[in-house]
Amino acid sequence: MKKLVLLFLFIVFAIESHAQVKHIITSDSVDLYVTIKGKGTPCLYIHGGPGMGSYSLEKFAGDSLETHFQMIYLDQRGVGRSSSPKDKNYSMDRMIKDFEEVREALGIEQWITLGHSFGGILQMAYILHFPKAINGMIMINCTLNLNETYKTSWCPKACEFLNISNRQYFENDKIPLIERWDSLSYALSEKDLMWKMMFANRKEMEPMRKTYSEIKNWNWEFAETAMTINDYLGNFLNETSKINVPVLFFYGKKDWMIGQHYKEVKFSNCMFWGSDVGHMPFVENKGDMLKAIRCYMPFVENKGDMLKAIRCYKIKYKF
Repeated sequence: MKKLVLLFLFIVFAIESHAQVKHIITSDSVDLYVTIKGKGTPCLYIHGGPGMGSYSLEKFAGDSLETHFQMIYLDQRGVGRSSSPKDKNYSMDRMIKDFEEVREALGIEQWITLGHSFGGILQMAYILHFPKAINGMIMINCTLNLNETYKTSWCPKACEFLNISNRQYFENDKIPLIERWDSLSYALSEKDLMWKMMFANRKEMEPMRKTYSEIKNWNWEFAETAMTINDYLGNFLNETSKINVPVLFFYGKKDWMIGQHYKEVKFSNCMFWGSDVGHMPFVENKGDMLKAIRCYMPFVENKGDMLKAIRCYKIKYKF
């Protein structure tokens, strides 16, 4: 079966500065845009959004991450510089199959995944279906339950910023989540308040906005589709108890986009790192995010250094 899949994988190589850019054609003919930089432990970046793309992490934190990892920056199908599937297949099964086809095409036996925001849901689905492919997970401000994120953090904070006292419509479970979410997003954007959901101050949002204008013809199809697909609306918090690989769960104490998911996760082998940031730590405080990652790496590479790292950084660790 693997040989059959690989027959459909074609890799076109190109060199842009010091990056190795590859176009990996999936078994259903989607052109995935992948950039590879750095040396060390292979690390697949699973971006959030949905539809955010991999470029922003590469731009703001890539130079540091690439000193520790062989970073694989992937634009997911229907996102950024990748193409869209002709049959509009954005199911979870197809998405994680893309990850596997990228891994196989690159000849990587195992890798770490680094997920941000919505990418946490994709990380969980990936490791549950392909546990042998992953030997560690880094979760940066990740959601593992979109409904819980909306109910406990997104909706109440958005309404607070918008001075909405009557939340009856926005809390009505009979109305599709995407409709309620979009209504608040539109209102925040119209009043130029969206930055409050993500950052401590407005000026930090401008560099993020500019990243999208730096890439021509950005593909937004998955972003427009994802929240209508039930695959992504499930609760993965309880599934965390099934995961045994070392996990870094980095969370922003002022991240209103996600809320405080760390209180609900049940990973058996997890390092928790709270930071005084919002939703985009690689823009707001890259240093603290990288400090957390450096502390986490002995859990994957050399478990003998684990207790030393815990004592050094006085972190919260769940055995």
